[in-house]
Amino acid sequence: QVQLVESGGGLVQAGGSLRLSCAASVRTFNNYAMGWFRQAPGKERDFVAAVSPTGGNTYYADSVKGRFTISRDNDKNTVYLQMNSLKPEDTAVYYCAADLVRFRWDIRLTSDEYDYWGQGTQVTVSS
Repeated sequence: QVQLVESGGGLVQAGGSLRLSCAASVRTFNNYAMGWFRQAPGKERDFVAAVSPTGGNTYYADSVKGRFTISRDNDKNTVYLQMNSLKPEDTAVYYCAADLVRFRWDIRLTSDEYDYWGQGTQVTVSS
C-alpha cells in the first residue's frame, strides 16, 4: 500500500508561484511513475504533469507547459510541482498520484492508469 501526502497549497495572487510537494510512504519509490492532477469545482479531474521513475521523462498538459515543472527526489521519496506565472484558472484541488511501472522510462498520462492517490491540496489564485 502506498500513501501519498500533498503539501504546499495555498492562496497566491495571479503571477505568483507555489511549489507543491507529495511525499510517498513506499520503499521502492523509484519504481513508481508519478503524476499531478487537478480538479476545479464542478469540473472533472484533469491531468497536469507526469514524471517517469528516474525523472528522465516528463510530460505536461498544454495549459501548464512552460509555467509548471514536475520533478522528483527519489532519495526523499518526494515528487514536486513548481508552479510559476499562476493564473486564476489554475485554481483547483491538486492531487498527486502513483503507479508501479515496469520500466524506468514509463510515464502515465490518464487518471485511470494510477492506482494510488493523495488527499489533495487546495491552490487558489486570486486575480
